Amino acid sequence: MRSNLIYIIFAVAALMAAILLAICLAETVPDAGGRAHAEIAGLQVGGDGTARLQYIGPLAFLFQCLLLTQIALLSLLGVAERYRTNELLTYMGGTLAITLFIAWKMFSGHSAFLDTGETAYFMGFPTATAWQTYGTWLGAIPLILIYSFGFNKFIYTKEDEEKFNALLAEKTNKLSEAENSDRAT
Repeated sequence: MRSNLIYIIFAVAALMAAILLAICLAETVPDAGGRAHAEIAGLQVGGDGTARLQYIGPLAFLFQCLLLTQIALLSLLGVAERYRTNELLTYMGGTLAITLFIAWKMFSGHSAFLDTGETAYFMGFPTATAWQTYGTWLGAIPLILIYSFGFNKFIYTKEDEEKFNALLAEKTNKLSEAENSDRAT
């Protein structure tokens, strides 16, 4: 996976583009944008949500899953190859699993509501909307934790800092030598 990461990212991007193309080429559902309210002028009433999502819904969900996968892959790409350990891959896989679970709860909750017309409520929102409202940022917390607590392990280690300081010292010495030789002449 290490040397092929960029190809995996490209493949996921190509799949995402294909899904967007399929969505764009989908046949329009009648009243997909809503229809005029029978009694109140200027008010739009939503169309048939189930019909709207019948074809596009699974494609949109797959696109969302690929986007979440792409976030994890691009996060890995930002880590030097020598630090992409099994430990980091496990953390990123766990983060991806959490975000995919949240995406599934949003999609399945909205689909269930469209099928039954009934929903439960959580902290003031319909359950599927609550997953969207609270779950979206909740799914990002593991990435923040990995970055915060793993920074010195995966991003910028003590060894990297020592090498960087050595390069700075070397550059400073070269500049000092150049200035001294200029003064001597």
